Amino acid sequence: MAVLGLGHFGYYVRDLEVMKDFWGNFMGMTLTKCSDGAAFYSADPHGVDHEIAIMQGRGDLDGAPLIQQLSLRVDSLDTVRDFKRRAIEKGYKIDRLVTHASAIGLYFRDPEGNCVETFWLTGLPSWAIVSVPIDIDRPDAEVMADVQRVWEISKQVEMGVMPPDALKVAIRGLREAPCENREKAAEAA
Repeated sequence: MAVLGLGHFGYYVRDLEVMKDFWGNFMGMTLTKCSDGAAFYSADPHGVDHEIAIMQGRGDLDGAPLIQQLSLRVDSLDTVRDFKRRAIEKGYKIDRLVTHASAIGLYFRDPEGNCVETFWLTGLPSWAIVSVPIDIDRPDAEVMADVQRVWEISKQVEMGVMPPDALKVAIRGLREAPCENREKAAEAA
């Protein structure tokens, strides 16, 4: 039921390219995942795939939303399930529950509306920015079968490299396909 520690901090930026230069060149962190609107950085990419997540989307510097999310690592899938159950009991808004292949994350709003993620690492390395809805109220084997299907596509993305267009389409297809059609979407890739 307890959080193990801070996983990463995500925030909105105005100029993604300027901020990529800051985190990569000035701060010396490794670009691990990227897309047209986001970039993830790690000081130790083999130990943790990202500690900083920057997202395009900040307007002007005054009064615009800055925090994208606070992500907290937990010890097990059952702990994610417990956070989901307790968030529902408290009436906290759940934004989404997804697999990133490398993790399963529950995104919900704290009492003041800030986005909090509790996530469990699956043990599968993935350098793709992927977020596929998942039902964790099933047996572990079924949940992990869905994670494995997502990973089979996402594992093709290299660290710090934007996926080629065909792979972007395949990843997007995972997100858009209902659970029962994910296997067909994976085969089409």
